[in-house]
This record gives sequence, C-alpha cells and structure tokens, in this order.
Amino acid sequence: MTAQPKWSPARGRARRAGRHLAGLLAGALLLAMAPATSAVAGASATSTPAPSAPAGAPAAPDGHAAGGAWTGTWSTTPTAVPASDTTVFEDRTIRQTVRTSIGGDRVRIRLSNEFGDGPLVIGEARVALRAGDGPASRIDPRTDRPVTFGGRTSVTIPAGAPAVSDPVPLRVPAGSDLVVSIHLPERTPGSTVHAFAFQHNYVASGNVTGRTDIDATATVDRWYFLTGASVSSGRPGRSSAVVAFGDSITDGSDTDVNANHRWPDFLARRLAAAPGPYTVGVLNQGISGNRLLHDPNPPAGSDAENFAAYFGQSALRRFDRDVAAQPGARHVIVLLGVNDLGHPGTVAPASEKVSAADIIDGHRQIIARAHERGLKIHGGTILPFKNDTFGFYSPENEAARQAVNHWIRTSGEYDGVVDFDRALRDPADPQRLLPRYDSGDHLHPGDAGAEAMAAAVPLHFLR
Repeated sequence: MTAQPKWSPARGRARRAGRHLAGLLAGALLLAMAPATSAVAGASATSTPAPSAPAGAPAAPDGHAAGGAWTGTWSTTPTAVPASDTTVFEDRTIRQTVRTSIGGDRVRIRLSNEFGDGPLVIGEARVALRAGDGPASRIDPRTDRPVTFGGRTSVTIPAGAPAVSDPVPLRVPAGSDLVVSIHLPERTPGSTVHAFAFQHNYVASGNVTGRTDIDATATVDRWYFLTGASVSSGRPGRSSAVVAFGDSITDGSDTDVNANHRWPDFLARRLAAAPGPYTVGVLNQGISGNRLLHDPNPPAGSDAENFAAYFGQSALRRFDRDVAAQPGARHVIVLLGVNDLGHPGTVAPASEKVSAADIIDGHRQIIARAHERGLKIHGGTILPFKNDTFGFYSPENEAARQAVNHWIRTSGEYDGVVDFDRALRDPADPQRLLPRYDSGDHLHPGDAGAEAMAAAVPLHFLR
C-alpha cells in the first residue's frame, strides 16, 4: 500500500508589497510534497496506444498542419529548482489552467522535462475548457479531449527534452481558460517548473485527468512540466505571435492571482479587440528575478540559495528556446535589465556588477539574434525604482538605467520602442513609479500599472 504523501510549505513564499526581497521574488505559494514510500504499478508509459487514431494528422515538419499553421496562444518559461525544493509526485494528477490569447479549431500542448535528471513519465494527459460555474478546478465535460503523442495516450520524455503533442480537435476561443490535466504514475520530482504562475492549479490523488470535478489535495501557484499551447485556425497566414521577453514585471509579480492581469494579458485583450482580419497571440516569457547577462548565482550560505534557481537561465542563454522556437513568433518585446542592476550585492555576488554599456551590449546580442531569425524586435525602457524595498536603487544604478533607456530610445537599433518608463513614471519625480501604478514595493507595477504598460504598446508594431 502506498503511503499518503504529506504536504508542507516550502521556503520562499510570495510576499506582497513592502516585504523583503526573497519572499517576493520567490513568487506565489510554493508547496513541497514529501516522497511516497513505494512506486505505483502500471503499464509502460510508452506502450499504451490511443483507443483510436487522433483526429487530424500531426503537423508537417514545416510547422503546418492540414488546414493551417500553428501559432502560440499561451506559454511560460521552465526553470530548475533549488536543492531545498523537494517536491515529489507519485500517482498524482496535476490540473493546470492557462489563459489563451487567440483561438483556434485545434490545439496542441508542449510539456517539458528540460531540467529533469531522468525520464518524465506522463501516464495520461487531457485538455478541456474550464466550466463556467462551480469550483475553479471544474472542467466542461463536453470539451474534454484526450491528448496523444505519436498516437499514444502516454509518453516518456527524456531528461533535458520537451515533447509536443499531436493536434487535438477542440474549438478554443480567444481569452478562454484552457485546462490541462496530466497524470504522473511514477515517483516524479517536480524538477521542471515555472514557480511564479499567479494562477491556482490543483493536485489530486490517482488518475483523475478525465473527471469533471476533482478532490484537490493541494493548491499550488506554479505550472509543472507545462510550457506551451498553440492553436491552428485553418487560415494560413492570418495569425502570428508576439513574445514578451522579460523578468518579474512581465511575469506578473504583484498582480492579482487568478485575474490574468499581467501586462501581456492586457495586451492580448487589446489585440483581440482591435479591428482587422489578423490575430496576434501573446506569449509571456517573463521570469521573476531573471537577468539579461547572468544565470542565478546566489552567494554561498545566503537565503537566496533557497530560491534563486527559480530565476531561470539568463536571457542570452534562453533566447533560442523561449523566443526563436515559439510557434508563429513574428515580434518580440524586450523588458530586461533592472535585475542586472539590482541583484549584485543583494541576491548575487557584488562581483557580477554590470555597467550600462554591458547591458546595452546584451541588448545588441538579442537584437542581432532576433534579426537573424527574421523577427521584429521592440525595446522596452526600464521602469523607475527609486526607494524600492529590495535595495536595488542607488544614484549609480539610476544613472545606468537612464543611460540604457536613452540608448533604447535614440539608437535606432531596435525596430521600435515601447516607452514603459514614460508611461508609468511619476511626473513629479521621474525616478519613481506613479503611486497609482505602484504595487507598493516601488519596483513592480500593480494591476493598474500592468494595464498602463499594455496601453503603451503601439499596436501597429505588431500588425
């Protein structure tokens, strides 16, 4: 008999405005599952064929399926976990909700084992739309569909690899809640995660992927193993995607949980309401704590060792996976640099201090790599952070921020400029956020600030 896993709070819970750096950057509720005592018996994860062939053939190598191209409707960035995160699943279903930005007639999902040390066994996966009533974990049973991989209902993903599903015939509206349920039959460390979902997801015992309602044993504010969803509308050339490439401000820090009030969410709503025959998906590739130039490197013995891994690989390292490889990507909006200025001496070694010239050189590399792939790329100016609660601000860091912003605005190296700084700064003191846009920590915008950021994006850039 398998022992019941026991849940206990992990270190690094998200803190609201005014609390210390480690809590806020560590994100939302983090829960750790203690290991179960025995393995679950079951069929091989690669040996279970689908009851019948899935509707629609898999996409051709050029990314086109019969009837249309694939375009990303939702995405997130996977990261590793610190040694202190001992989350383990065994014979558990994880039910996760994502908000689509554009709609389509078919959907496919991307799962990731990119930070796993061993194979990731998915016993079963299903997708559905969230029900319009009842608990947040309820699905609409009329929309419930099995997910297959090469025609099989289960898949084993090698360590370090992702897996893209077969097309699933399901009409997915823009701005809807898509629910992805995965069953993990074997002992599975929670090794590949996005720890800052700002979205409640649910864990339940056994394989309940197809249940309308589940009895959740835990609620988590993370996405596990799920990194993308794309749609096909059957109208080739009528859709594209913009990638929001950034840090916690893009990720949604200090916006309301379950509200989809990140600035890329507000941008998706603006684009959906705009006239015209073309649709633009918005893909959020922000990670709280992310830096342009450096991977996480917490000082030995510091509390940052318990959360810094969630900050993800540097933007320069992750660009190819998180931007260039996104289905249908045509545009990129970059908002990076504040953590490069603020982390050294706080949650990274002081030896990693960078200059404005260093940050500009990093941006130039991103621009060159985007143009190499035929992407249009737009630079976002760094928001003000005077009197922030994390210790980022100093006259020297402010001077570097101003220098980087001046270069973004005037160099002409970006294809366009999104002046987030101008949109959110306080006219009475341009080195700080306007109070109505400030979450309270003087670094992250709140919900109103995120909406103002989305309003600052010129939509004609993305057409």
